[in-house]
Amino acid sequence: MTTIENRKARHDYEIIESYEAGLELIGSEVKSIRAGKASIKEAFARVVRGRELWLFGMHIARYGNTDVRLAPEEKRSRRLLMHKKEIQKIAERVQLERLTIVALRVYLNSRNRIKVMIALGRGKKLHDKRQAIKERDTKIDLSRVMKRAR
Repeated sequence: MTTIENRKARHDYEIIESYEAGLELIGSEVKSIRAGKASIKEAFARVVRGRELWLFGMHIARYGNTDVRLAPEEKRSRRLLMHKKEIQKIAERVQLERLTIVALRVYLNSRNRIKVMIALGRGKKLHDKRQAIKERDTKIDLSRVMKRAR
């Protein structure tokens, strides 16, 4: 099962709420994602015209056997598929609370459909990132001490 993650998102953003969305793909993009040839490091979503959710910055490499003339653009914007009420709720929160919609991971669900986990996030300041690293290191050190004590 192929999972493409954006590990940096959790480091750069304080994740508030996450959602699952479908991804509208063209032709060989599905095969490329199943082969793990995609990246969401710079991916973010935006509400367009108040009723559509689009994913920008996602890179899906051209599938090997696809004709260059027929292959879709690698870094094109892709529409996310969600219920209209969910999109409206996300749009309200983004506008009122000044949040960002970040892509966390792309995966195949149990029905073999490609899904994107998006999240509402608030950007972390440098001191917040340092604090998170310090807490993680403390937790690791504590687990090592506990392991030795056994």
